[in-house]
Amino acid sequence: MTAPSLRALLTRPGPKVGTFLFEFATPGIGQIVKAAGADFAVLDMEHTGFGFDTVRATVKSLQAAELPCVVRVPSQARHHVSRALDAGADGVMVPIVSSVDQAKAILQAAKYWPLGTRGVALGLAHERYARRSEPLLKRFAEQNDRTVVILQIEDGRGAEAADAIAALPGVDMLWLGHNDLSVALDKPGAFDDPAFTAAEQAMLAACRKRGKAAGRLAVDAAEAKRFTGMGYDFVSISGDVWLLQSALAAGIATVKG
Repeated sequence: MTAPSLRALLTRPGPKVGTFLFEFATPGIGQIVKAAGADFAVLDMEHTGFGFDTVRATVKSLQAAELPCVVRVPSQARHHVSRALDAGADGVMVPIVSSVDQAKAILQAAKYWPLGTRGVALGLAHERYARRSEPLLKRFAEQNDRTVVILQIEDGRGAEAADAIAALPGVDMLWLGHNDLSVALDKPGAFDDPAFTAAEQAMLAACRKRGKAAGRLAVDAAEAKRFTGMGYDFVSISGDVWLLQSALAAGIATVKG
């Protein structure tokens, strides 16, 4: 059976669980993560130094495993958003979105006419290299529907604007950037500080009100479970580096204990 697309996951009941790829963009990573039962993977460009050649290869690995792929781009730059999608990503995650105007600019880069002004290059990775003769408008509509746009709320201005951002057609999910949000609020790492919890609740309320998904990265499975109870429907259980380290550390402790 074909796995649900990222678009289909948005409407599937229950929590959707994945992980971040910060280091192991290896040929088998898609099948490894899929075999573990993950619903999606996020390939990170923002903090890794991965370039678009790595993105192209890793997206193919995830496609082969039928695992929906999100690329977190390094900035809001138009060419970062559109190139990640041209490389075949099912969705883009865009950092530090603080205003409606920023969100609108991202949507313009992510969507084809008439919803946006994304540059036209069809028959490539995002269309699985298919040879097609249908009218452009039909293909535009297919890609606009397939493409999922995830915007990160990472500062106080973003939290204040969360409802207006979530209300925009084409915005599918808000993702809390918890570390950056705490720093922007001058409370680094204080995730129980009233200012942080108020900003987080503002984002979650906006998602509930506007019928959009909410996502957050967790340090481990227990925290991810807690987040789903708070109203997050997409959660990442840590990332590849820390999952390997924690499993290995636990094993070493057991042997040496």
